[in-house]
Amino acid sequence: MRFSKCSEQAVIHLRSHRLALCGDHFTERFRDVVKKAIKSYRQLTKDDKVLVAVSGGKDSLALWDVLLDLGYDAEGLYIDLGIKKESYSDISREKAEAFARNRGAGLIISDIRKEYGMSLHAAARKNPRTLCSVCGIIKRHEMSRVALEGGYDVLATGHNLDDEAGVLLGNLLRWNLELLRRQAPRLEAWHPKLKPKVKPLCLLTERETATYAILRGIDYVYEMECPFSLNSPSIVMKEALNRIEERSPGTKLYFFKKFQRHRNLFASREEEKQKEEGAELVECGICGFPSSSDRCAFCRIMRGKRKN
Repeated sequence: MRFSKCSEQAVIHLRSHRLALCGDHFTERFRDVVKKAIKSYRQLTKDDKVLVAVSGGKDSLALWDVLLDLGYDAEGLYIDLGIKKESYSDISREKAEAFARNRGAGLIISDIRKEYGMSLHAAARKNPRTLCSVCGIIKRHEMSRVALEGGYDVLATGHNLDDEAGVLLGNLLRWNLELLRRQAPRLEAWHPKLKPKVKPLCLLTERETATYAILRGIDYVYEMECPFSLNSPSIVMKEALNRIEERSPGTKLYFFKKFQRHRNLFASREEEKQKEEGAELVECGICGFPSSSDRCAFCRIMRGKRKN
C-alpha cells in the first residue's frame, strides 16, 4: 500500500481516518495530533516547565520525545519501584536512562528503596491494600513530590486513547461519578502543593504511539508489560473496545471526544462535593501533602521514613 501524496511505501493504515501514511508523513501527523490535543484541551504553554512521568515504555518515551521536538521545556521522572520479577524495574530504568542520554534531556530517578527503605513488594506486604493500589499511591505521591520540589508547572503522563477510552468505559459501567468527573485531558490542581496533570497523547492510539516510537528509533520496553497488570480490569475494557473498533473504526475516538464535550453533566454535583470535602482536608504531618487525616495514605504505607 502506498501513500497517495508522496508515493512512498505506507507504514501504517489508519482505518478510522481512512489514511495510509508513509513514515515521514505519519510522524508529522503524530506531532500535529499532539499539538491539537494540547491546544484543544489547553494542556500546556511554551512557558511551562514540564515533568514527564516515564516508565521506559513506548507511550511515555514517545510523549517525552514529541514534547522535546515541539520545543517544550520537558524533563523526565522515572520511579524505580524495585520490581524484581522478570527484572522489570532494572530493564525499564535502563530504557529511560538511555533515552535521556540520547536526547541530552534531564532525568530524575526516584528510587523507592533508597528514599524510603523498602520496595513496592515490601510495602504491599505490610498493607491490606492490593499491590496495584499501593503502587498507585506511591507513584502519585512521588510525582507530586518531585513536581513540587523541582518547581515544575505541569505533570505530563503518557496515557493514550486506548487507556483513556478503556478507563472511561469501566467508570461508566460502574457509574463512578467521582472518577468520571476527574477524567479529563487536563486535571487542574486542587491544592497549592499539587500540580496540574495533562495527557497530550489522549487522541492517539497505542498502535500509533508504538509506530511513532519505532520510526523515531526509540528503544523502549516492548517485550513485557508490568508483570502484575495481566489481570487488570482495564485490560478487559480495552479488549472489549478493540473488538468494537474492529467492526466500527473510529469508535474509541468518538467515545472519548464526545464524553469530554459533555463531561460537565457528570462534574457539577461532584465538584461541589469536592469543594466541601476539600475544606475538611489537612496537611499530612510527615510529608505535608493534603490528606483527610494527620497522616496520608502514602506515609502510612511507607511508615513516614522520609520527612519533609
